Amino acid sequence: MVSDAGADGGAGDLALVTAARAGDRQALDQLLRRHYDRVYAVCRRILHHDADAADATQDALIAAVRGLASFDGNAQFGTWLYRVATNTCLDHLRRRKRRPTTPLDETFSVSELIATRPFDSTVVDQMAVQAALGRLPEDFRIAVVLRDVADLDYDAIAETLNVPIGTVRSRIARGRALLAKELGNQTGPHNHPTNQP
Repeated sequence: MVSDAGADGGAGDLALVTAARAGDRQALDQLLRRHYDRVYAVCRRILHHDADAADATQDALIAAVRGLASFDGNAQFGTWLYRVATNTCLDHLRRRKRRPTTPLDETFSVSELIATRPFDSTVVDQMAVQAALGRLPEDFRIAVVLRDVADLDYDAIAETLNVPIGTVRSRIARGRALLAKELGNQTGPHNHPTNQP
């Protein structure tokens, strides 16, 4: 049995990858379970749809299992897996564009939700952030999610998206600025709050 050391990645993941490649199904299961929640979070925030995110998560994990032999260890397993998940989400977005559907009315007013149900303010904040992320242009949303949710570094994001690092920095900066604007937060690092209402 493989130890659970390094539950957040690193050496623990490497030991699990090695064991999984040798046919240890428990190691493979533990490896996938360890990263499932973050892979789903990345997919959910990129695709902005629960069912599509669940499908993409499953597709990404299947692709990761099939491609486990190609994992070379140059990056952490989690970083590699988030790249696989991002590429899977991009494929889902391309398919979605080819066969557009009419979504159910998912628009809502956070104030209406608050008025109809007593929500914890954290839940309302999370819902507002998720809704604001969904309104960002796709390129900005993906870059912000990969940096702030998947915690990938700029080089890994550039490699995943196949764009220059300057483009990554620009997309993240612009995406964060648009997100702050969507959320009504104009007090970013370069802005100072005003005393105006």
